[in-house]
Amino acid sequence: MSDTLPPCPKCSSQYTYELDALLVCPECAHEWNAEHEEAEPAESVIKDAVGNILQDGDTVSITKTMKVKGAQSALKPGTKVRNIRLVAGSGDHDIAAKVDGFGQMELKSSIVKKI
Repeated sequence: MSDTLPPCPKCSSQYTYELDALLVCPECAHEWNAEHEEAEPAESVIKDAVGNILQDGDTVSITKTMKVKGAQSALKPGTKVRNIRLVAGSGDHDIAAKVDGFGQMELKSSIVKKI
């Protein structure tokens, strides 16, 4: 057994301790199995068209004209989209949001810019 334990993956606290087969963080109460943690892939980072890292709840604007299937008009550059949610597994559409005048839709991160 090694003398040093890894820091907490959530809050990076160095005060982790062992509790049976788990590692526990006393600061944020996160529990994890160190063996499984090493095997899991790192979370993917979603970036906008200019390279800014996106997070849930961000406000973005559309950078390109986007045709919307079934709609009379297209989304124009500069359209603000508030309170986005990042989603995985929907192909290359990785943002779910409600766009004023168009309703709920999924967007590609490559056509938005964080405000």
